[in-house]
Amino acid sequence: MGITAYLLIGLIVLIGLFILIPVGFLILLYIKDDRQKQHAILRNFPVLGNVRYISEKIGPELRQYLFNNDNEGKPFSRKQYEDVVKAGKYKERLIGFGSNHDFEAEGFYIRNTLFPKQRDELKVDNTEKVRTKTYKVDKDGLFTRKEHHEEKLVDPYLLREEDAVVIGGLTCRTPFKVRGLVGQSAMSFGALGENAITALSKGLGLAKGTWMNTGEGGLSNYHLAGNPDIIMQIGPDLFGVRKPNGEFSWEEFKKKSEMDQIKAFELKLAQGAKTRGGHVEGEKVTEEIAKIRLVEAGKTINSPNRFYEFDNASSMFEFIEKLRDVGGKPVGIKIVVGDLDALEDMVATMKESGKGPDFITIDGGEGGTGATFQELADAVGLPISAALPVMDEMLTNYGIRDRVKLIASGKLITPDKVAIALAMGADLVNIARGFMISVGCIMAQVCHTNNCPVGVATTNQKLQEGLSVEEKHYRVANYVISLREGLFNLAAAAGLDSPVQFKRKHIVHKDDLGRISHVEEIVHAAMRAQNKK
Repeated sequence: MGITAYLLIGLIVLIGLFILIPVGFLILLYIKDDRQKQHAILRNFPVLGNVRYISEKIGPELRQYLFNNDNEGKPFSRKQYEDVVKAGKYKERLIGFGSNHDFEAEGFYIRNTLFPKQRDELKVDNTEKVRTKTYKVDKDGLFTRKEHHEEKLVDPYLLREEDAVVIGGLTCRTPFKVRGLVGQSAMSFGALGENAITALSKGLGLAKGTWMNTGEGGLSNYHLAGNPDIIMQIGPDLFGVRKPNGEFSWEEFKKKSEMDQIKAFELKLAQGAKTRGGHVEGEKVTEEIAKIRLVEAGKTINSPNRFYEFDNASSMFEFIEKLRDVGGKPVGIKIVVGDLDALEDMVATMKESGKGPDFITIDGGEGGTGATFQELADAVGLPISAALPVMDEMLTNYGIRDRVKLIASGKLITPDKVAIALAMGADLVNIARGFMISVGCIMAQVCHTNNCPVGVATTNQKLQEGLSVEEKHYRVANYVISLREGLFNLAAAAGLDSPVQFKRKHIVHKDDLGRISHVEEIVHAAMRAQNKK
């Protein structure tokens, strides 16, 4: 036979394989699905049923990238996600042609003035520059994208010394002075991998003027890697400050309080998406995590729903007093606002006793977490826009607002959201998921599975290899500096020389019919409704 005949036979064989293999696969699939009894649709329609399940599986990705418009999508829209990525990667917030914001929807707006502040009138400290790296795009074609890293000296946009927010100034031997209004919310090592925590630590340390909250999982060397200021969170299971039998260890607490990097402590009563104790499967409790948390390796952890050390406001304040006395540093609490009667009782006790926390972190019900139950995330706790002004108003009405700082958190990932929170009563703002996006999170929403595809919310070593600490820590620094710069831009537009001056009068609420309400009116209406009960 000639070469042509061999080629023809080969071609026929290839065509046969291309036909027989798929057909054989479909036959096997048909037999398998016809015999199973779990899914009715697969028994009745084996092929179409599989198409349905495949479509269902990839549906979130299709909606995120193809079908949702820029302002759709939860927990964050494509626009919000890209705003964070651009700030971190390019230190860029410029847009062209116009905003994609939905101006028909209800929302809060910042009231600009007729005569804004000039840049040289702003009370900002840019004396010590930050050496970072940003990307510059060389070519952005349909199939090719070329960009390169550039070293860059940028302004840090820090508050002046006289405008710094001081926590525990009247109560502590070592107060915490903050010169940037935005910091990282609680994220534990274990919920996030060591590469992500290290990148966050180094980026926050590079940016200066900010802080890092350890989350309830305890203090790790990864939190310390970049030498940032740290707020150590203590949850009901007392990770990192406990005895082997689970009781609070004053010895371990004193060791932590003597560390220079730890500037304050936070007792976690609840968080927005998880108003309950935490859960960690035994397989995730490695020797390293067990050593940090002071627990037994390989054993499943179910944290209690609340602290055993106190069960009311008075006993909690006594515990806080002792923590402050032993550690000499500010002590705060993290809460979710829900029961306004209980909240007012706590504030009244603060007034009567002269005791209480140095700061209160208010986490909105829209807050995130590595893992929680759907019913808790969807229905428990007020969102930050309702919770924050109510807390601020209560403290003001009882005449103790000057004693305690308020830290707000709950999807406040862009400068405008931060500014609105400051105007509603916050002194400082916490961000978690925005920082996760800055280190590579793509919102796959599989944080609870330990299978994060970009190596952020996982301890899987293979998946973490994709996360470059060297590259991502610059994005973290760029993101937080960009937020601070945006805050000064908004302050200038409102006629203020510093974002610390934002008040309720600087924002209004517009409903979906275009009616304008002042935040003062909304808060007072809520308080009147509370008082009528």
